[in-house]
Amino acid sequence: MIRRADFHFEGDRRGVLLIHGLTGTPAEMLLLGKRLHRDGFTVHGIQLAGHCGNENDLLATGWQDWYDSVLQAAVELRPQVDHLFVAGLSMGALLALLLAAERPDLVDGVGVLGATFRYDGWNIPWIARLVFLLPLVKWLGLARTRSFQEAPPFGLRDERIRSQISSAMLSGDSAAAGLPGNPWHSLADLYVLSARVRRRLGDVHAPCLVAHATDDDIAHVRNAYLVARNVDAPVEMLLLRNSYHMITLDRERRVLADRLSRFFARIADNPRPRSVSEA
Repeated sequence: MIRRADFHFEGDRRGVLLIHGLTGTPAEMLLLGKRLHRDGFTVHGIQLAGHCGNENDLLATGWQDWYDSVLQAAVELRPQVDHLFVAGLSMGALLALLLAAERPDLVDGVGVLGATFRYDGWNIPWIARLVFLLPLVKWLGLARTRSFQEAPPFGLRDERIRSQISSAMLSGDSAAAGLPGNPWHSLADLYVLSARVRRRLGDVHAPCLVAHATDDDIAHVRNAYLVARNVDAPVEMLLLRNSYHMITLDRERRVLADRLSRFFARIADNPRPRSVSEA
């Protein structure tokens, strides 16, 4: 059964949508959300369709459902704020970029956190790099019950936090720590989403803060440079040298939160002119 794990903190007229990653949970965005709220922002941490339940719940959804979760939340929050920002971790970063590309009227700035177009970090086994074959596997209806299991260090350099997260994950509490594995069919949808976002990066015009761990165990830092090179928008880079993939929870989470808060605040103080098509 899917549990509700989304969160909402009411603040001023600057809104932020926070988006978790594939098989993840809003809890991985909670510390960031609390910091942004302390700085005055209205913050909503969304729960993507199919998440915070079991594998069958996730497999009943696809990338369009995950994107629809983001779009619906943005449409609901936008009339309540003067500025709307969106930030996502891992796959959530791709969904944030897609929203900025497809609905520029909604988005004033983007936090691209550990963007994962490819699973190509140092802890990814070679077989996982054959993800491009998975859409065909899914189309043929094969291997529905197969998944890639998470392995230490679980995206976390901080050993104390790693122990807490891994214990919750392996206990079966997916609302607290996500699923312990990535179903092949869900990874097939991630591959399709990744290709779509790549094609749309040139349509992203909102300023972007691109943050990534230089020693990311899940997604190599080249994923961040892919975004920086291809969006049609001002870009600030934040490279974190003492974290792994889960940068919203790891050792430099406060550095990330401070930088993202200041980035969004500057945009709110100096909003870009909107084109006629966006108005």
